[in-house]
Amino acid sequence: MEAILGPVLLVIAFILLSSIRQVNEYERGVLFQLGKFKRILNPGWNIVLPIIQSFQKVDVRTKAVDVPEQDAITRDNVSIRINAVIYYKVFDASKALIAVQNYQYAVGQLAQTTMRNAVGAISLDELLSERDKISSEICKIIDEATDPWGIKVENVELKDIKLPEEMQRVIAKVAEAEREKMAVITKSKGEVESAENLAKAAETMSSTPGALHLRTLATLNDLSSDQSNTIIFAIPIEVLNAFGQQNMQNVVKKITDKTNKEK
Repeated sequence: MEAILGPVLLVIAFILLSSIRQVNEYERGVLFQLGKFKRILNPGWNIVLPIIQSFQKVDVRTKAVDVPEQDAITRDNVSIRINAVIYYKVFDASKALIAVQNYQYAVGQLAQTTMRNAVGAISLDELLSERDKISSEICKIIDEATDPWGIKVENVELKDIKLPEEMQRVIAKVAEAEREKMAVITKSKGEVESAENLAKAAETMSSTPGALHLRTLATLNDLSSDQSNTIIFAIPIEVLNAFGQQNMQNVVKKITDKTNKEK
């Protein structure tokens, strides 16, 4: 009896040791019994009976998947190439194995299709200016589609948008024209403000006696600091008129005095 009991115990011990399966902290085990789903195995050591039971590990960490470049046409018929990165994780390991054959491949294909459809529904200007909004919409669509698979899509980021060289040149010309437009507008505004200030200055000088003369002297003082300058002094017409009237009065006075003496 003891001769038989010894080998039996060894066989039982071997079966128990071979039935131990380790599940890491970042994994979940999906246990099947006679081909049917039994339960989820938590991290640690678990007993999986050979022959009648089997299990598969599922990584539940967040995965970053690079979506390959896709050819797409925007709503305004511009051909572009676009790629993205999708971040997702498994929240239900049983669904990820049972509901879909290969969830990683399925998520990648769904991301490519959704990205092309989303780009085709918007214009090029919207795609370039509202990248974050479009990424959020793509993330929402993919998350809703993968929810029955036990997968949570956390984020989608559009990495790069490649335009044809012809379109790049057109966009550069548009940007250059906009800058020239703003430069002309700014310059014209400056001229208007300058004219208004000159008008106010002229009005102030004309209404104040001696203001123009003081301004002229101040200008001459600024120019005299550099001896290499040649100063052209502009005399107001009022000054010339005043000198002309004074000379005429002197001539008339001399003629009158001479006439009086002769008499």
